[in-house]
Amino acid sequence: MVERSAGDAPRDWSARDRLPLYAVAAAVTVLVLAPLTAPGYALLYDMVFVPRQPLSWDLVAPAQSLPRAVPMDAVVSVVTQLVPGWLVQRLVLGGAILLAAVGAGRLVPTDRRAVRLLAAVAYAWTPYLAERLLIGQWGLLLAYAALPWLVRAALDLRAGRDGSLARVVLAAAPAAITPTGGLIALGTVVLLAPDRTRPRRTAATVGVALLNAPWVAAALVTGAAGSSDPAGVAAFAARAENWAGPLVALAGTGGIWSAQATPASRAAPLVPLATLVLLILAGVGAGLLRRRLPPGTAVRLAVLAGAAYLLAAFGVLPGGGAALRWAVVHLPGAGLLRDGQKFLAPYALLLVVCLALGVERLVARIDREVAGVVLVGLLLLPVAVMPDLAFGGAGRLRPVHYPADWRLVADRVADEPGETLALPLSGYRAYPWNPGRVVLDPAPRYLPGTVLTDDTLRVGDVVVAGENPRLREVRRVLAGGRPVAATGVRWVVVQHNVPGVVDPAALAGLQLVHQGPSLSLYRNPATATRPAAAWPARWVVVAALGTALLVVITAVFSALRRRPTAW
Repeated sequence: MVERSAGDAPRDWSARDRLPLYAVAAAVTVLVLAPLTAPGYALLYDMVFVPRQPLSWDLVAPAQSLPRAVPMDAVVSVVTQLVPGWLVQRLVLGGAILLAAVGAGRLVPTDRRAVRLLAAVAYAWTPYLAERLLIGQWGLLLAYAALPWLVRAALDLRAGRDGSLARVVLAAAPAAITPTGGLIALGTVVLLAPDRTRPRRTAATVGVALLNAPWVAAALVTGAAGSSDPAGVAAFAARAENWAGPLVALAGTGGIWSAQATPASRAAPLVPLATLVLLILAGVGAGLLRRRLPPGTAVRLAVLAGAAYLLAAFGVLPGGGAALRWAVVHLPGAGLLRDGQKFLAPYALLLVVCLALGVERLVARIDREVAGVVLVGLLLLPVAVMPDLAFGGAGRLRPVHYPADWRLVADRVADEPGETLALPLSGYRAYPWNPGRVVLDPAPRYLPGTVLTDDTLRVGDVVVAGENPRLREVRRVLAGGRPVAATGVRWVVVQHNVPGVVDPAALAGLQLVHQGPSLSLYRNPATATRPAAAWPARWVVVAALGTALLVVITAVFSALRRRPTAW
């Protein structure tokens, strides 16, 4: 027996149906990540992996910065104590693309294998996935991959199927590794699963809310300002990728704010026409989706997708930018909404599911032989429209090796714990050993202890101020021409062959303890050596992390007690 719909699908899904879907998903994964067969670390914008990420308080619960990578950094720090960072990177990227494709294929309510394969390829080859991969936000890709599994589990829960509560929690857990993914997961469960008369559905909402507890707790106890620079609203707003404007770019699941993270093919003049074709086919399939799902389910999915599109487009809608500028200044945490395109994942999923069903209706009306040709053509259409996602975004994901200086400096800093300042001040670096690519400074994840790097972000000509009060103090010292020893930092790391200069006066009074081709390390003798003390409020974050972990463990044991689900 094969699955017919996400609402009333049988549990036994035959290997004959599973194997082609997994094979196609694996082929897409290999095609996208082919460069990662080489050794090393692919370092691109926000994607930073190191051999062994230290488990430090600032990665678990940042004391003076917003928790944008909570609990993601803590999870990576724990995992890389056991598994090398290069392997973790390949597992999360490969797993994200593979599970995104399989999840979308399984979610489509159809008996036709080719239609499932079409959904799998389309969901794993969206501009959304490409742009978030090329900007290095792998945590958001995990949320994207988890979404079809979460939707399916939530629909099973609504249908009262056994074991679905545990599956909801387990599907939401990868999404909640970042704040944005956690909010998408929570919104999905709130819309699809709630029912006051059924405690299990309420329990699912509570469980997913608890998965968001770590970053919420970190936001409450951090010393960083809860408000954000309103200049970031325009800088991070959805962007036009071609002549059709930002709203059409979003309709095609693109529109990220960074031109550097956008595949060049998205600027082609025919891309909006391809988007129009996809939207027409999705509209044709929407009615079929409504008929095949339980009453009201398709409407709930449409509300979720519509809300996602509205959040993504809000910054470019009339009055939306002004409203967001007010919100990020006056409402703590509203800075999460500046890059609204991040929330587009539910829209992308519904678009792909409806597209697949629209294709099913189309081929049902034409000759069988012609239908086969049409299906193959439409299966390859996402790749044809955006070929430069292949091979690591046309070679952008090329692994490199850290120079030996990094390991030597990390070992020296570990001998005398203390605060480290990375100079020249810059949040992102362009290293000669990572040619042609810009990456977030790896120092906070490579070196032990607290590492201070500039949190000011430059987007074109726009400067978006950071929120860290400690860095504001450091900038004042440097701007005044005083030595950085006056800031009380224990160590200063000077990175060579990168944009920016370091005034020799800033290093006055420091002792040079290592000088290499890539890094120089200075020690501040005026600062006493002492172990970094844990800020008591950080234990609130630890408790939240423990609670989230307990929820996941409980769900795992609950799932294992029941009959295994065919994956």
